[in-house]
Amino acid sequence: MFACKFERKTETISIAVKDNEELKAIYEKDQADRKTENIDWLVVSKRDGLRQIRVSELIDSNKVNTSLDFYNTAMIFQHGNDTIASGMAVKLMRKAIELDSTTNKWLLAAAIDRDLMRKGKPQIYGTQYRKMGDEFWKIYNLDSTKVSDKERIEYNVETLAEQKDKLRIMNKKKLSELLASLKKVDKIIDFIKNENLTKSAYDLTENGINNFGYLLMSQKKNEEALKIFELNIKLYPKAYNTYDSYGECLVKLGKIQEGKKAYEKSLELNPDNKEAERILEEIRRK
Repeated sequence: MFACKFERKTETISIAVKDNEELKAIYEKDQADRKTENIDWLVVSKRDGLRQIRVSELIDSNKVNTSLDFYNTAMIFQHGNDTIASGMAVKLMRKAIELDSTTNKWLLAAAIDRDLMRKGKPQIYGTQYRKMGDEFWKIYNLDSTKVSDKERIEYNVETLAEQKDKLRIMNKKKLSELLASLKKVDKIIDFIKNENLTKSAYDLTENGINNFGYLLMSQKKNEEALKIFELNIKLYPKAYNTYDSYGECLVKLGKIQEGKKAYEKSLELNPDNKEAERILEEIRRK
């Protein structure tokens, strides 16, 4: 008599969990509300509140699962107005990084700083700035001894010296102020070309020019915005974000293949640009 032993093999089937598309859309609307210079904070605050309610419902329904889901959700709570929201932003960002260690840590630093600020305590990284009425921007109370510049760099936060320079730039005039006098975008482009980028009284940094482009987009002036983004990539050819914004505007104008190339260039300059990765994947699926 022979006894035969059969081993039952168990096969593990892993099902890829997809990023929540609704959360992506909520995140994009949150960011769009902040990509213009003249923000009506009463209106945006109401939208922020509604977004937090919906995101809370998605959490309760177990529809927040991936690292990107937690990141997008954290950003919504980051824009809350109390310690409950700020505490949630910290918790959610920690989960996003736990699920994907390559996640940009800047939002965790910003969430920690804002949570401390909401509690009336000094921030430690230096991500929070405040402006009262017509006064200049100021950096919120900072305990610079708690975190080293090395850790700030790890979290994609400016060093203490860079924060001072950032504050100086934040208090420069905005390009949108030129619309009243020069009126036409082409004239503003000529003005920028003839200015000293660093010594100008206007914010002619990559970010300053980008913000002006987004202001035009918010006013449905996409063709004019495209000219601004085109200028920006010429002035700052090694900046990944200029190509990202250029690609966004091209896609909005229906120039999909040109937009695809711009996003690919952005990704080449910054392989960690997950937003560009996501949009390129969406373009390929169409």
